[in-house]
Order: sequence, then C-alpha cells, then structure tokens
Amino acid sequence: MVARVRIAERAGGFGELGGEVEVDETFIGGKARNMHLDKREEKITGTGGKDKTPVLGILQRGGKVRAEVVRDRRKKTLDSIVRHHVEPGSSIYTDTLPSYNDLQNDYQHQMVDHAVENVRGRVHTNGLENFWSLLKRGIKGTYVSVEPFHLARYLDEQTFRYNNRDKEIGDGGRFVLALVQIVGKRLTYDELIGKTAMEKQRQLSN
Repeated sequence: MVARVRIAERAGGFGELGGEVEVDETFIGGKARNMHLDKREEKITGTGGKDKTPVLGILQRGGKVRAEVVRDRRKKTLDSIVRHHVEPGSSIYTDTLPSYNDLQNDYQHQMVDHAVENVRGRVHTNGLENFWSLLKRGIKGTYVSVEPFHLARYLDEQTFRYNNRDKEIGDGGRFVLALVQIVGKRLTYDELIGKTAMEKQRQLSN
C-alpha cells in the first residue's frame, strides 16, 4: 500500500523548469562502517560512489525540484535529462563535473568549483544540497535501508513532500492530493519486488 501511495506521489508532466535552476548529483547507499562484515564484502567493491546509486536533481529556485535515479554521471546521460526538464535560455548553476560542459551552448551556464568555494554570488547549488540532506536523513533515520530498485519511489515521495511543503492544506490535504494523482498509475507485483528493474539491468549488461 505504501508503495502504491509513493507511485501516486510521482510528479506528472508539468512543463519545463526555468529562470534560475540548480543541477547537482549525489550518491545514495549505505556506509561501509554501518554494515556487517559479510554485507560489506558483498556490496563494497571500490571507493567513493562506485557501489552506490547515482541520483540527479534539478531545482528551480522558488519553485519545484525533480530528482531521478540515473544510470551514470556521463555527459550523454546527464545532458539529455537536463535538456528534457529545463527551458533553453535559463540560468543553470552546477559544479565543475565535465558532463555539464555542453550546457553553455543553450543555457546561461555557470559553475562553482567546490574544491575552492561553495558560493560565488548567485552561483551555487545550496538549494539542492539542502534537498539531498533531507532525502538522506529520511532514508537513514526512517527507512534505514533502501534497495536500489525501490529508490525511485522514495525519490517520488521526497520530491512530493518538498514541492508541497509551503501549502496550507496540511498532511491530510497532501494525502488527498496524492490520492487524486493515482489515476492511471499502475504498479505490478514484478515492479514491486524489483523483478522488472533487475531484468532491465540484465538486458543492459548483455
């Protein structure tokens, strides 16, 4: 039932984001020091984000946030997602990841080098950093452990909460809003247990 509610909270198509937009990515996954030794050896095979799930976030300042699980952080992957969600000509602020370099052709693109500074005037990704903090605190403190094939639904829930945080309808009103959005959103048992996602992953690997 909870999984179906999260499906209902998934944002539909509500146009492109514009104005001032922050774009950033993060990794979601357990910390090695919190795992039992056998799990650590099974799941941790490298350093940094190698064994974690990459997530891309796009935030319109003063507006909505969108977040989705991505295959990788390569230019082809991130560039296409940003162009799908952000109106051409918008001001885009990112870090110095090379995958964003081509955005300057169609956007007012400025980067902040986090090795040197976190903020340069209006050039920063602090809004998304705040969203990532809320997301990770929710996973760590409430859900404790989230399998990668379920992560997209937890992102749907967190973006729904964030995008409706200032409304005066309260928790009950937000729940009704989620139920209204459930029309046309189907969740099969194979999707629920991750079978569909694992089959797609096997196909990509082959």
